[in-house]
Amino acid sequence: MSNNRHADTPQPAVVERGRADLDLGTVRAFVAVTEDRSFSEAAARLGISQQAVSKRIARLESDLGVRLFFRSRNGADLTEDGRTFLHHARALVGIADQALEVLRGRRRSLRVDVLDTRLGSIDLIRAFHQTAEDVDIDVVTSNGLRSARGALARGSVDAAFARVSGTLEEDLRYVPAYLEPLHLLMGRDHPLAERRDVTMEQLSGSTVWMPGNVPDSEWAEFYRFLGAAFDIRIDTSGPDFGWEYFVEEIGAGERIGFVGKLCRLPWHPRTVQVPIVEPVPVYPCSLLCHRQNHHPVLARLIRFVEATFRPFDPRHQWLPDPDRAVIAAGPGPR
Repeated sequence: MSNNRHADTPQPAVVERGRADLDLGTVRAFVAVTEDRSFSEAAARLGISQQAVSKRIARLESDLGVRLFFRSRNGADLTEDGRTFLHHARALVGIADQALEVLRGRRRSLRVDVLDTRLGSIDLIRAFHQTAEDVDIDVVTSNGLRSARGALARGSVDAAFARVSGTLEEDLRYVPAYLEPLHLLMGRDHPLAERRDVTMEQLSGSTVWMPGNVPDSEWAEFYRFLGAAFDIRIDTSGPDFGWEYFVEEIGAGERIGFVGKLCRLPWHPRTVQVPIVEPVPVYPCSLLCHRQNHHPVLARLIRFVEATFRPFDPRHQWLPDPDRAVIAAGPGPR
């Protein structure tokens, strides 16, 4: 007598089939074959080969674990499982088409990241907007390249203006945007305040106060290069209470500071701003974006930036060697 009392009773399957993740392309092929009742007609509708349609149907049947079609004199007819799946397949395709239509038809603003709304990048954005008044632009501020890289990757911003420093991620590209000449900001009682311009040689041995130079930021790195090249000490001691405080402190004492020519400083009666020459140090700014960002306005902004960029002039201007390489390389990978 057998010890297995349940030998004649069907046993449950030992291996359970895992839940399949359906490929929308295979589902779309299934719906097309169903509506056309022909693999060749479905292939023509989808713009692919008949062999590709057959492979998609075979993959879908494998994922579902059922047979969806059988061949008849009238073409490809649905099996019972195929008829059961058809309603759900049409719903999946319909929802996907609706989602695509919503995203394609939506007029989302172009989101542009800048370090500060007082800086020259705002002038460039405004100039672009004057040529494209139908475009909506949202400007957001951040702490420069360090946060912009992640924001571009996540898609929370479409473009960012910043100095390119170090090696960028492969999915990011850049376009040189502008080279901003530096000016010297000083109080009216400073010995250099009456000059029309100041040479870099005259600044050699000086200390320039820049409390906003955040450690490890791309702009702090630029001024370290500048200081090393021309024997200038960059004093980053604080506190950093913003532009108003910076300008007020410069106007009240003997300190001097670097500012960009395009920077819109708060007005103060005791400060003057003098161009720096021989050579003119220029701060480089690029437009960065993600290669997979297909916002329709982004391409227009890129073309505008490329058209307005003025090349570096090594006879009269100065850039750190790493920045020269960035400018010489031109636009990053598209």
